[in-house]
Amino acid sequence: MPTDGPDLRHHGDAEVRDDGSALVDLAVNVRADTPPPWLRERLAASLGSLAAYPDGRAARAAVAARHGLPVERVLLTAGAAEAFVLLARALKVSRPVVVHPQFTEPEAALRDAGHTVDRVLLRPGDGFRLDPAAVPEDADLVVVGNPTNPTSVLHPAAALAALARPGRTLVVDEAFMDAVPGEREALAGRTDVPGLVVLRSLTKTWGLAGLRVGYVLAAPETVAELARSQPLWPVSTPALVAAEACVRPRALAEAAHAAHRVAADRAHLVAGLAGLAGAGVRVVTPAEGPFVLVRLPDAAAVRHRLRALGYAVRRGDTFPGLGAEWLRLAVRDRATTDGFLTALREAVTGAATG
Repeated sequence: MPTDGPDLRHHGDAEVRDDGSALVDLAVNVRADTPPPWLRERLAASLGSLAAYPDGRAARAAVAARHGLPVERVLLTAGAAEAFVLLARALKVSRPVVVHPQFTEPEAALRDAGHTVDRVLLRPGDGFRLDPAAVPEDADLVVVGNPTNPTSVLHPAAALAALARPGRTLVVDEAFMDAVPGEREALAGRTDVPGLVVLRSLTKTWGLAGLRVGYVLAAPETVAELARSQPLWPVSTPALVAAEACVRPRALAEAAHAAHRVAADRAHLVAGLAGLAGAGVRVVTPAEGPFVLVRLPDAAAVRHRLRALGYAVRRGDTFPGLGAEWLRLAVRDRATTDGFLTALREAVTGAATG
């Protein structure tokens, strides 16, 4: 791992560990008040079967059915992060490209596996929108998030599909797609895009970061290649139970309702941030994920003042393509957001006069 440049292994949970554990958390993009009671009950019931080795067949079939795919196109993983490691280790590629700013684990995993990684940096002046022509033609692995963490940009499915080429693996990280109403612009379930690999996580919407559960959707030969790099029984029995439960119709309906609620809460946050435009606060819009990216003067000082006021936010300078003037804010309920906006106004004013 190179020591110069952004710390690719810094994540939002670092803001709420140790002395940050008592802070109001706007740093981690996991939906609050999760997992719901019905899911906790399912997980608790699964503990009675821990003596047996995990059997992923039912969960794999449920995920396949959820996306209208054959089971051969599904691989269950210990969170989407494991999938990035599998891709880095299993695929024989010579020019991997990661589109930034985005979740940094794909590049970290590729570098750890010995790859030299090229970056395509999307620009603030373009609203961090993707131009497929910016990706080198000879890239044989392209990784992009949709909606992208941390920019909250939702790229058109057509623009992403335009990245497909013969001999190229196109990895689309859809970890936050179920937070988008209607999952518009999703590529999950598509079989007409050559080389497509879609990653999904159940961590964000269902509050299962500590359980580690996600999955890969890809061509059967790619799934088989990735599976050969997995250890035996890579996904625990409770995680398999969660995977099966969270793709059932009841859970999908609940997730769809939550996506609309997040959209309304995000609009409330963005409107409040717009009220701080006079203090130099700028929001990347349109935001489509359960978080927003903001640019403001003295962001590092503002972040520290927010901690003193009881709020944790995600620093932006560990994302390639961003700098010290950026912060990422998780969407929370309106009461939490109102309290945060009050604190932010005080922090911005204090940083400007301090």
